[in-house]
Amino acid sequence: MSGRRMALAALSALAATTVFTVPAGATVFNQGISVHPRAHLAQDGSVTLSGSYHCEQASPVGAMQIKATLVQDGIRLSLGADEVVCDGKERTWVAHAPASFVHVQPGHARVTGEIQEVRLSGFMPRSVTTVAQDSKDVEVREGH
Repeated sequence: MSGRRMALAALSALAATTVFTVPAGATVFNQGISVHPRAHLAQDGSVTLSGSYHCEQASPVGAMQIKATLVQDGIRLSLGADEVVCDGKERTWVAHAPASFVHVQPGHARVTGEIQEVRLSGFMPRSVTTVAQDSKDVEVREGH
């Protein structure tokens, strides 16, 4: 695993418990994210969240990541999505949590998707800024 990827993984874990946000309109770049209205709960208890996004790389000394947070009945689950490609094109994001970390049930939940810019100092994260965000009430359904 590269140093940059390890730093992003460590920062994703930190970002799941800490919020460093600014209004989505604070960037001059074209960034956007949406949350799909359904989350999928597999028979083994794992959960999958998804949506779409578009972004442009905001800084040559940073990286972009997607953070998804599901809140249901007082339980909060934050996870990172697949690798982010910032080329201005509309793309799909998917975030998956294995059953061992999930206590989600079928029914209603609130999901927030965020595009975050991680600015690095060497291989260490210096700051995290939310550049786009969407929150939606979703239906958690069993099956895929």
